[in-house]
Amino acid sequence: MKVFAGNSNRLLAESICNYLEVPLGKASVRRFADQEIFVEIQENVRGEDVFVVQSTSFPTNDHLMELLIIIDALRRSSARRITAVLPYFGYARQDRRASGRTPISAKLVANLITEAGADRVLTLDLHAGQIQGFFDIPTDNLFAAPVLARDVKEHYDLKNVMVVSPDVGGVVRARALAKRIDSLLAIVDKRRDRPGESEVMNIIGDVTGKDCILIDDIVDSGGTLCNAADALLANGATSVTAYITHGVLSGGAVARVSSSKLKELVITDSIQPTTAVQSAHNIRVISTANLLGEAINRTAMESSVSSLFD
Repeated sequence: MKVFAGNSNRLLAESICNYLEVPLGKASVRRFADQEIFVEIQENVRGEDVFVVQSTSFPTNDHLMELLIIIDALRRSSARRITAVLPYFGYARQDRRASGRTPISAKLVANLITEAGADRVLTLDLHAGQIQGFFDIPTDNLFAAPVLARDVKEHYDLKNVMVVSPDVGGVVRARALAKRIDSLLAIVDKRRDRPGESEVMNIIGDVTGKDCILIDDIVDSGGTLCNAADALLANGATSVTAYITHGVLSGGAVARVSSSKLKELVITDSIQPTTAVQSAHNIRVISTANLLGEAINRTAMESSVSSLFD
């Protein structure tokens, strides 16, 4: 097996290779003067089982094009099988037509990856599980819950913890974490008046005296999390910590989280953290390298990936 990476998250790719005890594949991913992307695979991949680690995070379109061109280069170099490893799958929030005359961009991106020559996809915490069906090739959607649950157990007294879903749509994800750590569950009921803004209405469940753990797949602007933290504290919670898989954190999100009442925001390294994220006093990054590395190893060995979460 060989592992290659684009420019979106080389630190994670190197950590995955350290877990697998294989060197990161040699490839040049660079740009011409007009910003066209050029890829050169600098070692033999004929007949190899190849994995390409690339998050389609900001700048999303650049990193997506890098992925597609790397896959094409590997296919034309006679790789036996190509697996696109997407720790973060961009465009996942465009998984349906929310109104008339709008695209389903997640399906379009799935088609692009398939047509580029990928034989299978390995990704982490898709925004909506049904996106797996957008791909016409085998797709494994890994869950960060075991990594997050382990961190919660290391930092909290579980007898006083309550898992909280920041909205009704995230109840399944929150219930899964609550089951892993044997915790109670609460829900934040909110109404969104316009994109990017949310208004917390009430809390379903008694959070008085509890250390609340907010769980979600994506934090973008941070507004929902900060509002939820304010509401939980107003309803008697002792502290509020957020555990989020994908730290998109666009715009002024880092500053918003830093000045909020959140005790801590814990994110994974599915998206390479920026300098602002690394320097924020209440944002902590945990690694998914071992999880992704083990999934890659099992895929290469043709053994069960789903048993990782039993």
